[in-house]
Amino acid sequence: MSGDGTADGRITVLLVDDHALVRRGFRRMLEDDPEIAVVGEGGTADEAVALSARLAPDVVVLDCAMPGDNGLIAARRILRDRPDAVVLMLSMHAEETLVRQALDAGARGYILKSALDLDLAGAVKRAVAGETVLDRELAFPEPRRGERDSALTPREMQVLGLICAGRSSREIATELNLSVNTVSVHRANIMNALDVHKTAELVAYAIRRGLVTPL
Repeated sequence: MSGDGTADGRITVLLVDDHALVRRGFRRMLEDDPEIAVVGEGGTADEAVALSARLAPDVVVLDCAMPGDNGLIAARRILRDRPDAVVLMLSMHAEETLVRQALDAGARGYILKSALDLDLAGAVKRAVAGETVLDRELAFPEPRRGERDSALTPREMQVLGLICAGRSSREIATELNLSVNTVSVHRANIMNALDVHKTAELVAYAIRRGLVTPL
């Protein structure tokens, strides 16, 4: 288990895979980008959770299959303790069930290690920007509107409730003790998950689906 501190102004990444050679290759990919700093490495789910708590990285790049607790369990533990963290899953397996389970666990994306055009740094940046990142080789349909209601994190549900109550991003940030940028990322992620793109449509959809209670 290792950690290197923090990196001002760059996206900080914790890299977790049980194969040291794989971690080395992924680390090189990430650190070739000057906007990204790998601040720690681990090889197990327990190390992932401990390092995430200690280093508070922006992104945890997490292997799906590890000895002991797998990456899906680790993702849930990390996001339970740090709901604002971004988890990006890496896997050798393209089964739809695994992808769905990763998204249900709160992962922001699912990337295949075997992809010939693997752009890990780009995937990290897109995930931080609020996008759900799915490998292009995953050949199954995107969820239809409403199918991801239950995949919203507790924090996203909290933000959604305040949006529907008419709060601005700045007011939500103050109430939840978050940065305005973090609130904006949550807002974008909620809209992406529910496939709505305007605030008025989001409020109407949330009330209609019973995600919030109208005042």
